[in-house]
Amino acid sequence: MSDKLIFPAKPQTLTAIAGTDALFPVHRIFCVGRNYHAHAAEMGTSVDKTTQEPFYFTKHPSALIPAGAEISYPPQTGNYHYEMEFVVAIGKEGFEVAEADAEDLIFGYAAGLDMTRRDLQLKARETGRPWDLGKDFEESAVISPIVPKTQTGIVDSGAIELAVNGETRQKSELTKLIWNVREIIAHLSKFYHLQPGDLIYTGTPEGVGAVVAGDRITGFVEGVGELTLSIAK
Repeated sequence: MSDKLIFPAKPQTLTAIAGTDALFPVHRIFCVGRNYHAHAAEMGTSVDKTTQEPFYFTKHPSALIPAGAEISYPPQTGNYHYEMEFVVAIGKEGFEVAEADAEDLIFGYAAGLDMTRRDLQLKARETGRPWDLGKDFEESAVISPIVPKTQTGIVDSGAIELAVNGETRQKSELTKLIWNVREIIAHLSKFYHLQPGDLIYTGTPEGVGAVVAGDRITGFVEGVGELTLSIAK
């Protein structure tokens, strides 16, 4: 088969698993939009869980980079934002999963960053166009090593924080998620056959903001992991 390819195939995206040299092959990256009330408010919107459903955008697996990396400031933006997130890694297949069974699909958890070209996202939002240019671009999904659920148990609470150059910018609790992990998995599995290797970035709390070349981001999800990211000068 390889001799029939007109150019070399890109390698499988892999990410580290904490405490082992085993690797997690990434299938898809789903991101939940506006899943903290305070973040929705700072973005100029509101969420009513009684009348609205979760919504999602995706990032290509090739956008994924490991925590600790140094990356370049991305092109075509002047408003490059961080978004600290709690990440759920899926380890089993599931379709139309009941909330009561959703946790069975979880392989583990990680800390993540959804890096965003905010000016491009807002321009797309204002014109009713997709968010791809603002959200799905190279080096826009950062992830710490995945901690298996067998080590953490079920994670449904804990602090989530981010700092830029040592100054705290985001500080919240996982209990403030509008849709919790069980609800997200059950809802998403109505539309997709979830597969081992899927990652779900569950949303960011308030305090998002811009970074510039030379900045250093640090963050953590309590009981799950820590990360760093440097923006090259």
